[in-house]
Amino acid sequence: MKKNERIVIIGGGLSGLTLAYLLSKHNISATVLEASPRLGGRIQTIKGKNITPLELGATWFSDVHTNLNQLLEHLDLKKFPQYSKGKSLFQTKSFEPPQEFFVSEAEIPSYRIAGGTQALIDRLFEKLASEHIRLETKVTSITEIDNYLVIEANNGETFKADKLVLCLPPQLAGSQISFSPELSSNISTVLPIVQTWMAGAVKFVLEYPEPFWRKNEYSGMLYSHSGIVSEMYDHTNFEENKFGFTGFLNPGSSNYTKELREELVLKQLTELLGKDASEPLTYYDKIWTDEFVISGNQRINKPHQNNGHPFLQESYINGKLLFSGTESSTEFSGYMEGAICSAISTCEKLLKQS
Repeated sequence: MKKNERIVIIGGGLSGLTLAYLLSKHNISATVLEASPRLGGRIQTIKGKNITPLELGATWFSDVHTNLNQLLEHLDLKKFPQYSKGKSLFQTKSFEPPQEFFVSEAEIPSYRIAGGTQALIDRLFEKLASEHIRLETKVTSITEIDNYLVIEANNGETFKADKLVLCLPPQLAGSQISFSPELSSNISTVLPIVQTWMAGAVKFVLEYPEPFWRKNEYSGMLYSHSGIVSEMYDHTNFEENKFGFTGFLNPGSSNYTKELREELVLKQLTELLGKDASEPLTYYDKIWTDEFVISGNQRINKPHQNNGHPFLQESYINGKLLFSGTESSTEFSGYMEGAICSAISTCEKLLKQS
């Protein structure tokens, strides 16, 4: 990389912030442009009435996600295993009683980040110069002029870059940003059909004053083929003094009102876990279909469709434009690990370029 090259990263999610952090360790500054009013992308932790950290986005990881684990260590963040002790429930049919099963604690555990996954985003932000992070800056066009790129945002601002990295879902990049010169037909054909992980998912969280399910020897784990809750997990915090659930609703529930979703969730859980489930402190859910995740309806025929595609590994506009992000990763696409793997790979590419 040439000295004093201007680097712009579009997307302030895990991949974009990790890339900016890795570059900063080489004394290279990058400007991060984020379209939404917050950082984190598909990581989003909210706080309940008891300040319980509640995950609406990415939550779990495991020992095989070595780069994420190493990053947590570097940033001095703690992890803890997902609680699974006790009876778990599986609903096959609405008119049959749920089946009970036990998860062996000896199996490879899933982990969560103490304080919530947002703690990872917050710690990365702390490591970066805040003046290089721009929120509510949605990029609309990228134009090559001479030996650099001009980036235009919908707020009227323009930025210049010698190197530009797209750390947002490829489908969104292809549908929301105009390129001059146009990208090659190869990559332009692929972008609309790269699956955006989490797009269309409906995630919910519940907060309770007490872990009544644990007292009744339930794990809090639920899988259902019949109720609005399709899967659910105990969401007690690291210190074990704040309590709740998180999980996913049936995708069809996105057509319901939030009030109806809450009503159906509490009805299902009350039938399974008892009256205590009917009185949460907090209910919240999120449908992952907003403008910062996906544009329109995707043509997806299989999971991880075109994630890690070879065309996403190449550079464009005379080597000035690169793709990054979890969908671009050739390893663990769709996961937090994939976002970090992609950031590491992109950082290496930038450092090698002259």
